[in-house]
Order: sequence, then structure tokens, then C-alpha cells
Amino acid sequence: MGTALAYAAQAAILDEVPVGAVIVSAEGRLLAGAGNCCIATNDPSGHAEIRALRTAAEKISNYRLPGTTMYVTLEPCPMCATALLLARVERIVFGATDPKTGGIQSVYRIGSDGCLNHRFTVTSGVREKECSHILKDFFQQRRRKKERQEPFFCCQRN
Repeated sequence: MGTALAYAAQAAILDEVPVGAVIVSAEGRLLAGAGNCCIATNDPSGHAEIRALRTAAEKISNYRLPGTTMYVTLEPCPMCATALLLARVERIVFGATDPKTGGIQSVYRIGSDGCLNHRFTVTSGVREKECSHILKDFFQQRRRKKERQEPFFCCQRN
């Protein structure tokens, strides 16, 4: 999870939502890691999990990633949870829950609800305080920036 947190910190520096993800092989070898990069790439699928999946799949020359574990700082959204399922990732380990859009535990239960043909095991709350803290700090700073900006007036003032 430490490496995923480092990727999240890199994303924050780039003014991206600070989420980091890594994929580890069954043997414990790091296959890929990434941070969010939606804004810089103008890519709505530029989530850390998707980027890490793409890199890992390319590295092993297979779109399926059996036996792998993904460590991610925030509970994956439904898009990412489904991609993890389709890639046949075996285990998901995440830090902070996402009560608004969580796709694995908080809102939806993709991968454990029995509705699809693959399941993964889930471990949540790993280094949860650190994972939550980096997100809270990022959004607090963003709100402060917004408050400091001069208001925009559409009409000319006298």
C-alpha cells in the first residue's frame, strides 16, 4: 500500500485526485503502478486502477491477470471494479472507502454479489487513515484555492 500511496501523492502534485494503485503478481512481484491522470490526459477512464491494469496486461502480454492482487488507496468505482473483474484479478486490497461511488463495498458489491462469472476477494481498511488523509488534504486545499479566487461577475459593476 505504501507504493500505491506514493503514486497517489504524485497524482496530487499534478492536481489530479490523489488515488494510487499497484498490481502485484502471485509471486509478489510488482507488475504495474499508477496514479489518477484523467485531467492531464482528458481521459475519463484515466483512473489509477485502469492505468495500472493496462500496464500490467501489456507487461505480461495477457489481458487476463489471474493470481494478481491490486492495492489501491481508494475503493474502486463501478467502472474500475468491473475492469478488475474482467481482468480476473484475484484480490483487491483498498484503503479508504468511497461512500458516494464505491463499487466494491460501500455502494455496489461488484465482484462479490454473485451476479457475474468471476469473484475476487476483498480486504478493506488497509492504512485507511493515510489513504483518507491524502484525499481530505487535497480537497481542502482545492476548496481554499477556490475561495481565494476573485469572484467572476457577468455584469459590469459601476
